[in-house]
Amino acid sequence: MNGNEVASPSSIIATPGPVRVAVVGAGYWGINHVRTFARLPGCELAAVCDSEPKHQKRALGLAPSARQVSDYDAVLRDPSIDAVVLATPAVLHAEQSIAALRAGKHVFVEKPLALSVADALAVKTVADSAGRVLMCGHLMLYHAAVLRLREMVQSGDIGEVYYLYSLRVNLGKLRQDENAMWSLAPHDVSIILFLLGQVPVSVAARGHSYLQPGVEDVVFLNLLFGDGKMAQIQVSWLDPRKERRLTVVGERRMVEFDDSHPTEKLRIYDKGFQRPPEFTQFGEFLTVRNGDIHIPHLDLPEPLLVECRHFIECIQRGQAPRTGAKEGLDVIRVLGAAEKSLKNQGIPVPIEAD
Repeated sequence: MNGNEVASPSSIIATPGPVRVAVVGAGYWGINHVRTFARLPGCELAAVCDSEPKHQKRALGLAPSARQVSDYDAVLRDPSIDAVVLATPAVLHAEQSIAALRAGKHVFVEKPLALSVADALAVKTVADSAGRVLMCGHLMLYHAAVLRLREMVQSGDIGEVYYLYSLRVNLGKLRQDENAMWSLAPHDVSIILFLLGQVPVSVAARGHSYLQPGVEDVVFLNLLFGDGKMAQIQVSWLDPRKERRLTVVGERRMVEFDDSHPTEKLRIYDKGFQRPPEFTQFGEFLTVRNGDIHIPHLDLPEPLLVECRHFIECIQRGQAPRTGAKEGLDVIRVLGAAEKSLKNQGIPVPIEAD
């Protein structure tokens, strides 16, 4: 499956015509969904659900025709609402997703899908039988640079992938209901699984709580895959610089994805070691190859706009999304194992299988 394809449709019921959407949660990130769905063709932002008056006021400025409500149950009871977008605290995602699916709504739930494997499995079980779209907000899988990077991996352009490492740090917003790993690492885990097309066999994680007892501010994760590939992830909201980088080291080339750079999102390094066809001394066996650095031109539409448009198109066509329940569950399997490792001094923990 390439970056532009989606999973095979199952029994999702298509909703032709304009899709009536309710955004639930108009806070720090949810207000971006309000802005995006308010101007997205093919849908109507019918309601914004938030109990905070200041959030409602800001949403009203972006979507004056949307009804402002504070009761989530009222959204679920409204037969005119086709789909809900959940930009609520992570601890509510599983419960609210299940309630919406059972109410006959299509669901776009922000990452993470849940905060435990058991809850993520429960969501997937309901989604599989609901006949509705369940889409997880793995935003980076709708980023043009990530899609190009996946094409390079799949085509063999960079050769066999040896290992990957990512850095997602900032002096950022502190959370109390989830640690830095659950808040930030879903992005990098989803990208790595997407690029490699497989789930790791084990994960080891270490972290520490410096600012809030029991809530890790910085976490290091190491993912081991069945074919020997390895990935390292560093996340923190206690860092002097904002960095969003992922590096893929391959047999023929190395590629850096830098999402913090305004224009140069990908740098392709024609560097590595090469094995001559004939050699007489051991020192000649491996030689360093230093080639050019290529920065490809990329059309860079806003990933959130691409993601939201994909959600609407999947509803209208009765199609499974690129980031559905299975993809959401795979990420939670990795993070769930990492959480166990985190609580046990970093011992490797196997990933739970289906």
